[in-house]
Amino acid sequence: MSIKIKQNKLKNDRYSLSLDIYYQGVSKYENLKMFVYEKPKTTLEKEHNKRTLAIAEQIKAKRILEMQESHFNIHTGFKSQANFLDYFKKLVREKRTNEGNYGNWTSAYKHLIAYNNSEVLRFCDCDEVFIDGFKKYLREAKITKSGTNLSTNSAISYLNKLKAALSQAFVDRIILENPGKRVKGIKPEETNRQFLLEEELKTLATTECEYPLLKKAFLFSCLTGLRWSDINKLIWEEVIFSETEQQYSINFRQKKTKGLQYNPISFEAFKLLGARADNEERVFKGLKYSAWNNHLLQEWIWKDADIKKKITFHCARHTYATLLLTSGADIYTVSKLLGHQDLKTTEIYGKIINTQKVKVVNLLPTIGV
Repeated sequence: MSIKIKQNKLKNDRYSLSLDIYYQGVSKYENLKMFVYEKPKTTLEKEHNKRTLAIAEQIKAKRILEMQESHFNIHTGFKSQANFLDYFKKLVREKRTNEGNYGNWTSAYKHLIAYNNSEVLRFCDCDEVFIDGFKKYLREAKITKSGTNLSTNSAISYLNKLKAALSQAFVDRIILENPGKRVKGIKPEETNRQFLLEEELKTLATTECEYPLLKKAFLFSCLTGLRWSDINKLIWEEVIFSETEQQYSINFRQKKTKGLQYNPISFEAFKLLGARADNEERVFKGLKYSAWNNHLLQEWIWKDADIKKKITFHCARHTYATLLLTSGADIYTVSKLLGHQDLKTTEIYGKIINTQKVKVVNLLPTIGV
């Protein structure tokens, strides 16, 4: 094991500085990104050389110590000594284009700092023990604003962000192996997915709402399965009519998954869109997301329509799925219409539909009890 400071000839009578590292029979080069003058003439140039060489010696001494502490790897060099949380923060910034995903990454970053009790965490210290500890922290610590435990889904999301960052670090050759692969994820809990029945949807269709545009958008989601984010950005160019099939469809790219969707829609769903405008205009122009609008939605459903269910806008998507499956649609087609990447995601709806269960149970013979 040895480290030497090497000077490499540059133009203009200068030398760049680097470290020549020899470790376990293999040589490694590290550019220090500093230079010295070949023949310093002025006091400033002499002082520059003296100061630069002193810094190079300090880096050399630090590297020797790190090698002695086994923090050096011949393939990744000293990258594992860098701050993993800085790297994680860079990944967070890259998610800015997706508001929901960006929020999850930001929250995961904040919890990592809180758990680590510092904004500094070396890659080499983010090992299985750290990941397991963070997993336990997410499941057991009372870390919400109200001083309660995180929901299981939130804990799953934040742990997955940590593991995703480590996977990317492995791809970027910052770490030689990915410790996240050896830590099991958090088992998801089955959630109670609220949805509206056919008769409840019919009641809503005839019930006035204080915010008519919100009513149209919600009912459109119930009849198409589109998420809020896709309805909000839907433009008229994406609403297509096929002369051959005599059918309206919406051809769009999902904001969440980036997947392209070509979904036929019912004539009733098309009627909710109103008068057609320019191709680049939003279909639901003026629709905005806010806590107040969420409140108006709940008031409309709970009080005005007298439907005693806690319904959010996303429940419209659940309603679409359950209506199709209850009407006899096959689960594969429903999965494609919803834009699910995994059929297992769609299969969850099968557990909450009673109609088919009732039909099957009623097939049992009468035994005369």
